[in-house]
Amino acid sequence: MAIKGFDYKAFAQDMHAQASELVPAHFTPDQKEYITTTLLKFAMIAGEALDKDGEFNADQAVMITQIIAEWSFHKSVDLVNSGIPRQYWDPIMQKIALTIFEVSKNAFRQNVPQEQALEAIEHHVRNTYVHAIEELKKRNLIDDELMEKAVSQSNIDAMAQSADEQMQAEAQQQAAAAQQTPQGRAPQGAPQGAVNLPKAPNGLEKLDAESAKMLRLVTVAMLFQRMQQDKVQVILNQFNPDEANDIIRYMGMDDLTGKIDPRTVMQCLREFRDILPAQPLNLSPTKIVNKIKALGDFIDRPKLELFLKPERARVRRFVFSALEGEVVDMPPKVACIIASHIESMV
Repeated sequence: MAIKGFDYKAFAQDMHAQASELVPAHFTPDQKEYITTTLLKFAMIAGEALDKDGEFNADQAVMITQIIAEWSFHKSVDLVNSGIPRQYWDPIMQKIALTIFEVSKNAFRQNVPQEQALEAIEHHVRNTYVHAIEELKKRNLIDDELMEKAVSQSNIDAMAQSADEQMQAEAQQQAAAAQQTPQGRAPQGAPQGAVNLPKAPNGLEKLDAESAKMLRLVTVAMLFQRMQQDKVQVILNQFNPDEANDIIRYMGMDDLTGKIDPRTVMQCLREFRDILPAQPLNLSPTKIVNKIKALGDFIDRPKLELFLKPERARVRRFVFSALEGEVVDMPPKVACIIASHIESMV
């Protein structure tokens, strides 16, 4: 039974077109053709199978097809960079595509949260890739040096690092621009028109959704008026554009605190408090490193190396540096997840 709203052929072709723009510039035309054709082939195969089966809805089918397409792109790039002979690429890619297809379908069947599902898929993709390369070595089709080179390839890490560097550069530009704006005022150009704020004598829950939302955004604007502008801009980037524009407009109002009932402000602040973690995680890099170092006393080094082999090179470097007491730059939340991952071995 076909899935309503799931045009897998058009979707696969769209992913194919996008991939053509992302292939590394130094690749030859033949290499580029292999990567884009491989992505298209597996996206079409997966899309057709999902469409005929009819087990999943259109959104789920699109997600599974997209995951297969994206990983087909990354791992085929890795194979090109690896130096592995061309005749071995297709069998490896087939194993990876099948792994993604089965793991992703099981994740949707079990209603696994998306973030956890993507982590599981990534883990299985890396394992499948490494095992396929090791199998070539066992059959004496490649040597140790080529195996190590192939296993160390990770285009997804390279793209993530490039994106991180670009985001940092943009953040620095935004911070530099924000320093030109005086603290405690709305950004230059913010509209200054009068706004009629609703009253909430009986609580926000008695108001319609639009009025309650306005009062919450006004409360956020009041908080922002007391913050450094560079910090305000970072937080504003997390709002959708319409909400961010409203907050900026409210920040530009004269005597904002006199226009809203203090009881309403307190209720909004209590709501904000209730949705925050009761006990924030201790994400100190030094403490996380010390935790991993302490866990190292209970784990055999060979076992740990085997455990981490499928992981990204950056993750392995972070863990083994931590075992030596060295702090390597890593986002705190990611470092905390890694530490928990290691702890699960003990």
